[in-house]
Amino acid sequence: MAKNAYIDELTLITIPFSEVEEELSDFTLLNALNGEVLALKSWEKREDRWRYELYLPEPIKFGVDYKIIANKQLNYQVMIGQVVRTRQFDDLFYYEGQLGVTYRREESTFKLWAPTATEVQLIFDDKKGEQTTSLTRLEKGVWQQIVKGDLDGTVYMFRVLVDGTWREAVDPYAVAVTANGEKGVVINLCETNPAQWFETKKPVLKRATDAIIYEANIRDFTIATTSGITHKGKYKGLTEKGTKGPLGTITGLDYLIDLGITHVQLLPIQDYGSVDETKQLETYNWGYDTVHYNAIEGSYSLNPHDSKERIRELKEVIQSFHENGLRVIFDVVYNHVYIHEESSFEKIVPGYYFRYNLDGSLADGTGVGNDIASERKMVRKFIVDSVLFLAREFQTDGFRFDLMGILDIETMQQIRQKLTDIDPSILVIGEGWDLATALAGEKKAIIANSDRLPEISHFNDQFRDKLKGSIFNQDIKGFCNGNGAFKEEIKMLVSGSTKGFYRIEGIFSDPYKSVNYVECHDNHTLWDKLAIANAHQSETVRASMHRLATAMTILSQGIPFLHAGQEFYRTKNGIENSYCSSDEINKLDWNRKAMHMDYVDYVKGLIALRKHHDVFRFSTRDEVKKHMHILDTPAHTLAYMLKNQNGMFVVVHNSVQEIKEVILPSSGYWEVLVENKQSAVTPLHQFEGAKISLEPISTSVLFHPKVH
Repeated sequence: MAKNAYIDELTLITIPFSEVEEELSDFTLLNALNGEVLALKSWEKREDRWRYELYLPEPIKFGVDYKIIANKQLNYQVMIGQVVRTRQFDDLFYYEGQLGVTYRREESTFKLWAPTATEVQLIFDDKKGEQTTSLTRLEKGVWQQIVKGDLDGTVYMFRVLVDGTWREAVDPYAVAVTANGEKGVVINLCETNPAQWFETKKPVLKRATDAIIYEANIRDFTIATTSGITHKGKYKGLTEKGTKGPLGTITGLDYLIDLGITHVQLLPIQDYGSVDETKQLETYNWGYDTVHYNAIEGSYSLNPHDSKERIRELKEVIQSFHENGLRVIFDVVYNHVYIHEESSFEKIVPGYYFRYNLDGSLADGTGVGNDIASERKMVRKFIVDSVLFLAREFQTDGFRFDLMGILDIETMQQIRQKLTDIDPSILVIGEGWDLATALAGEKKAIIANSDRLPEISHFNDQFRDKLKGSIFNQDIKGFCNGNGAFKEEIKMLVSGSTKGFYRIEGIFSDPYKSVNYVECHDNHTLWDKLAIANAHQSETVRASMHRLATAMTILSQGIPFLHAGQEFYRTKNGIENSYCSSDEINKLDWNRKAMHMDYVDYVKGLIALRKHHDVFRFSTRDEVKKHMHILDTPAHTLAYMLKNQNGMFVVVHNSVQEIKEVILPSSGYWEVLVENKQSAVTPLHQFEGAKISLEPISTSVLFHPKVH
């Protein structure tokens, strides 16, 4: 049986010692198809690298099978090796054109990037059975076939021959797939558009800090028996109006509208692999395990077997939201794939799309077995192409990048610039965590490099942890639940973590870069964290802490982010990572909402207040430095002043169970807009004086009108 040699550079073939059974001293390189002998420049046995190295006088040609004969009798099949991860390979095969299927009624063009393949076939499933046709190799490693006729609805696959092995793969650029994403489908996307699709206007967003984001999972938001929603767990459920829950309270879409938020961030809707779409409710998963990036998840569809229906249903959700003043953010997962060995990327161009450590193992900064190598040109192109497709086809208003720190800066810069060309109001936010992936730190799209990522915002984990305490050590408390030591850091954080604002240096150049949050789908909910860290205190006290943290999130500079149900003390019964827990754990509990309408109304009032007054929504560092001032306050309290042309606002937070007195920056008449459990745009009451007594564990907002 032939052993293997590997193309590791354009002019280097290696034979690992593990493939060698005797000393080698004579080598011949052959074209395996026609037996042509090809020149070798030299060879060397490298003891330090545990391999033989064969040097070529000119670059190897791809799309050709080679073999090496050593010692005049030993056969070595030449396989694609590390060459695909070299800069030279990237430069040689970078292709700028369109890939995937270009559909027209009279013909469709299929293009696949597969530079290391020696043959590529297109497979159709139709009434006649499986039909196969070969593709033609063009420049830059692109294979093409033009097929006449209207192929709308045609099921297709690619079959690729690499290293002597045939592999079947779904088109990475497929925009539609069969149930469970097993095959691609050619479709006419125009037929997935709802009526008046292009006439429906997006709600206006003037600047990023005008956004108030509400994160929801489609299934969680609609699945409860008490939701009053007919299409539970489905896209359709998000479009239903007039739904009612316990005690006649509103639910569903009407509730989102009533709450006053501006953006709904949907957990992953890209086609993912962990839920059987044909048995939709038998298993649960958030969906951070993408399989097909341009295709839509079918488990939320009324008919996962209809490749157009899921697309149409998602568009109907977006259209309904837009019609009702809501924008939509897609939570996208470009940092890894579901199963590396089964991904179309690995089947079509083995070894190219993923990062590897120096020892040849897959990088695993994501913690799920593989990291996408976004810094490679055709990987970057794919990610950018995919995001732009989703933005255009679905009129998406924003993208939240899961584990954005795995991706490289240039990729994120290109995404931002190209989205700006489409619509400058499209938000780009992401998790800028610095994870241990095989990419230099200065190239990572992490918080530390945020200055090189203009118009991109980051989830602020310091804001989260300083307000509620560590997510890793549940006993560590934050400012809102008893840790007064964080007060100085909080002064910086409420400014949007703006650099140059306070003596504790900020994190971001401008406040719009800070996405402020105290809970999201990950980790314990705030209520569950408090139940652990503050178990010795009563539920009433913990509820006050919860309200304080939410109020600080909404009123601080930056972009506020709320987790669905946070406004009524959402609990997951102590489950920290509920990504595959049951509906019982993950569902939005509408009974809980009905029980805590006072908190819901409080959050509504805070949202309305933020939207009504621009002092809560500064976008630039200069605005913050000019119009925001920290006030001197007693221990465990925080106060700051915000000024605009209409007057002066004072925001005061008290984090302990005692009344605290705070001196105000001016005497005179003050309008009280937020106090204890109440909040409103119009004054709750007025008082005259130069100080305020704060209720235990509470937030107050005062307004002093400017005298003209």
